[in-house]
Amino acid sequence: MTLKTAIIGLGIMGRRMLEHMARHPGYAPVALWDPDPEACTAAQALAPDAVIVDSPEAAIAAVDLVYLACPPAPRKAYAMAAADAGKAVFLEKPLGVDITESKALVAHLEARGVPAAVNFTQAAGAAMTGVDHAAKTGVLGDMLGADIVVTYPNWPRAWQKAADWLRFRDEGGMTREVISHFLFFSERILGPLSVVSAHPSYPEDPTLCETQMLARLETADGRPVTVMASVGGAQPDRQELTIKGSKASRRITEFYIDAMSDGGPFEEFDARPADPRGASLKAQLDDLLLCVGGKPNRLATPEEGLRVQMLVEQMLAGK
Repeated sequence: MTLKTAIIGLGIMGRRMLEHMARHPGYAPVALWDPDPEACTAAQALAPDAVIVDSPEAAIAAVDLVYLACPPAPRKAYAMAAADAGKAVFLEKPLGVDITESKALVAHLEARGVPAAVNFTQAAGAAMTGVDHAAKTGVLGDMLGADIVVTYPNWPRAWQKAADWLRFRDEGGMTREVISHFLFFSERILGPLSVVSAHPSYPEDPTLCETQMLARLETADGRPVTVMASVGGAQPDRQELTIKGSKASRRITEFYIDAMSDGGPFEEFDARPADPRGASLKAQLDDLLLCVGGKPNRLATPEEGLRVQMLVEQMLAGK
């Protein structure tokens, strides 16, 4: 099966997905749209056979699958239009920034019955698959909780600066863009979470996004997930999730480096892929074919995306 695919939103995430879809035998990117002519030109260079169309509606009409890499605010309308046209939908995260709007979107996708998934990039990856198996088979013992640590010298990071909306409070910030991935991972392993306390810090400029986040979340039976995130200082990026078990714990750094500890130092036990991003995106795209085909897959459902969004927005509001 080769899926004719449209990409709406041709910033850094849209172009990355376009590049890897063009390599994958299961996808044929044929229609591209973005309001920025420079983004369109950059995308066209990655997929010369794809057509830059005049509107999102034209992109949706031309394909089987619509990938939405646009900012959160317009994403709902495009996703609903695609679903109304009977097209499969693959959405970037976060699902949205307005809970009421996102609940309506999830209900609409379900009512239309189209295949739909949210791109939490670890969902089909080796790290989550391995940790999930270790948790279910008892290798880790009793599951005790998780720690999330994220630090950056600057936000947005250098490679994200073209996406200027990421620095604003309305739609951007590291909690939505990064911590959401680890909340999704934690819920997959530990079960549904609720926010017990959250203390975001914001700059004096009320338009700018958070610079710190301290939070405690818990499972229904009280197992904690702690979050510590900050921006500032001369340091490398740090993105780290530790899933803690009574026999062993697993630490995932940089989204894919998987290490285990039974009480001593964490030790990596799998060779690192030569192209981590490529391996991750191929795994997502492989499972997306399963999703579109109505088969079991590991991708995040819209319902899971909504759960994570609700946690994130509660954390950003403070509790």
